[in-house]
This record gives sequence, structure tokens and C-alpha cells, in this order.
Amino acid sequence: MNILARYLFRELTVYIVYTLVGLLGLYNFFDLIGELSDLGKGGYRLSDALIYVFLQTPSNAYTLMPIAVLIGGIFALSNLAGNAELTVMRAAGVSVKRLLGWLVVIGALYGVVTVLLGEYVAPVAKQAANQQRLSATKAMLVGEFRSGVWVKDGHQIVNIAEMLPDLTILGIRIYEFSDKMQLAHIQEGEQGKYLGNGVWRLDKATRTEFEPDDAGVKLIHQPTGQWNTSITPEMLAVLLVEPSQMSGRALHSYIDHLRRNNQKTSRYELALWGKLFYPLACLSMIVIALPFAQTQRRSGGVGARLFAGIVAGLAFNFLNRIVVYLGDLHAWPPPLVVSIPTLFFMLIACILLWRQERR
Repeated sequence: MNILARYLFRELTVYIVYTLVGLLGLYNFFDLIGELSDLGKGGYRLSDALIYVFLQTPSNAYTLMPIAVLIGGIFALSNLAGNAELTVMRAAGVSVKRLLGWLVVIGALYGVVTVLLGEYVAPVAKQAANQQRLSATKAMLVGEFRSGVWVKDGHQIVNIAEMLPDLTILGIRIYEFSDKMQLAHIQEGEQGKYLGNGVWRLDKATRTEFEPDDAGVKLIHQPTGQWNTSITPEMLAVLLVEPSQMSGRALHSYIDHLRRNNQKTSRYELALWGKLFYPLACLSMIVIALPFAQTQRRSGGVGARLFAGIVAGLAFNFLNRIVVYLGDLHAWPPPLVVSIPTLFFMLIACILLWRQERR
């Protein structure tokens, strides 16, 4: 990377970081306002709300990164264009193709940062935030039904009444069927803790065994029991974190589990493919910033540039949400659905650059 490329990277980084910090401050402020109504519930204090909002920051940063790249890129490139620095670069022999190459490399670097946030930082922080909030409010997580959460695992159908923030499960009932789909036994436990390697320890366990040929029923009470399953706390963490905020590895594992149990996977496949394509949005945002900046230099000042960047960022966010919703509703192919916003904005950038170069 030569001197001009490093200078361009430095200028873009300054504006992108400032924009991201500003957006995060705004998002965190509104998150904190939303938490104020819950103060006093189960000992939920202002300090707990501040911790919760702070732990939300990586997730917000992941969501806002493409928008920050767009707005920061427009400001940085507009500043360079306003000072005639882009003109000097062009006069020095830097072609639009070469300039775009630099921008793509810079966008790819921010794409890598987005991947690291979305894969390693945001899911852990989001789960910790939810666990901290549930602990502070003395709340327990329950499923969508009055009877709790129902999960299928091979020949087992599992009912979990409640789940604590530390992923301890309460009110477990496991129905296990034979190969002929006849009920073989029912295992119950008041509380379950994951021991690792697919083994859960059930406290105050009761096992009801059905003898073959209707020979009778055997009831066994145990202080502790063992439950062998492929269901892990990471899979149950789906209930604490939205699919879009899970890591790609957790999504892949959960999708594989659903497929093995012949269950619907479209929602989680969309989230997984979204994880793969979302970092590419940084490339399209940084590329579209170039024609945007040059156009705004001729037609308006800082206010116009800011307004254009915010509108474009909101349009990207809205388009991203609406196509995912429609894709899930109509069962469209996930790769096609999640690539539409990024490709659409990249197409707009190419058209604008082409029109500017023709002039």
C-alpha cells in the first residue's frame, strides 16, 4: 500500500470511527431510556441498566458498521473532494479504477472487523447482557407455550418448563420412544445442569419405564439422573439471543440439529447466510460513498451530505429487514434473499460512477 493509499485509509478511518462512536452513543442513549421503565422490578437498578446497555454495544456496533462506513466514507471523501485532494490524485495519474481498488481493500478491512464482531464478540456480549438483565430482574425464561419449550432430538421429545439466565433448566420432562415409535420411558427432573459431552445431570429425577407387552409400569426415584442428548446449552441459548445475533458456528450447529430432526430451518438459514453476506455490505457502502461525495460536493454542504448518508443507511437497513421477512414468508432461497441489499447498493454505486465518468 503506497503513501496515497495509506493517507486515504487514515482519513476514512478517522471519519468512520467518529461516525460509529456517535451512532453508538445515540443507540445506547435510547436503549437506556427504554430500560428506565423497568427500574425497580426485582431489584433492577440503574447500575444494572447501565451494564446491560454497555454489553449491548458490540451488537449495536455490528449492526451499525455498514452505515458508519457509508456516512463516514461520504464525509471523508467529500472533505478530500472539497479540498481538491481527489482532483490532485486524479491529475497525478490515479485512475478511478485504482481509487476504487483502494476503497474495496479498505471496505474489506472493515468487513473483517464486522466478521470478528459478529462471530466472536457480539453474540457473547449479547447473551451476557440478557443473562445479566434476567438475573437482575429475578426473571426466568420460558418458551412460547404455557407448558414451556418443546424440543425434538432423535427418538426423544423434551419439554423444558423454565430456563434460568445461567442456562440451568427447570422442570425437565423427556419422552423417549422406541424404533417402532412406542413410548419406552419418561424421565423427569426438577433441575438440569450440563456436564459436557452431551450429558446433563438431572436433580431429583424420576424415571417411568413401560414394560414390553403391557407387562406393567416401573417407577424409579433417583437423587440424580443422567440425560444423554445432542441438545447443548448453546442450542438452548437460541432462546436468549435472536438468530441474527448468534454466531455463525452456533447457527450452523443448530441448523444441523433441526435437519436431523426434520424440523423447519428457513429462519436460521436466512440468519446464517446473512452472517456471510453482511460484511460485504461494507464494500458496497464504501464504494457508493465515492459518487455520493462527488455529487454532494456540487449540490450541497455538510448538512446535505449528512442527510444523504443517513437516508441511504436507513434505506439499506430497511431493505435488509424487508427482504429477510419476505424471504422467510415465501421460502425464497436464502443466498438470493440476503444478497439483494448489498448487490442493489453496489449496482447503484456503479451506475453513479459510470454517469460521472461519462461527464
